[in-house]
Amino acid sequence: MPKFTIFNIGDETFGIDILRVLEILRVPKIFSVPGLPEFLSGVMSVRGAVIPVMDLRLRFGMMPAGRKERIVIVRCGAEKIGFLVDEIKEILLLNPEEIKPSPSIFRGCKTEYLTGIGKKGDRIILLLNIDTVLTSEERIRLQESKELLEEKGAGTGKTAQ
Repeated sequence: MPKFTIFNIGDETFGIDILRVLEILRVPKIFSVPGLPEFLSGVMSVRGAVIPVMDLRLRFGMMPAGRKERIVIVRCGAEKIGFLVDEIKEILLLNPEEIKPSPSIFRGCKTEYLTGIGKKGDRIILLLNIDTVLTSEERIRLQESKELLEEKGAGTGKTAQ
């Protein structure tokens, strides 16, 4: 049975396959860096590694709920990326019959961002497809930005200008 990390963004409940989640952190200092692609909020340093941060609320056009924000670090291809979310709820097992295909139209979230819809009791959980949250062009820009930041010393205690 697949397990999912369940979290809220605004009033919506989302899930990410737990096999893609590396760790969940309280929000550390996020550094905004000039020249970062607009889909990134900034970067953070985790044990010396520079990790870009994407605010999923902005990606999906939602307003922050002002709850217990967390960063969910996931593996996205060969890279790590942190997703800023409003609140982590739980780790949840979903039976295969509780996972339905995404409808062709869904409010607030492009269906290409979803692997399906989880239904647990009366709850609806939007299951994110980590591989499509970033387009291939954004992945290239992400890699270029990360390399540039590492050259400038971001995350090593030096100031990236």
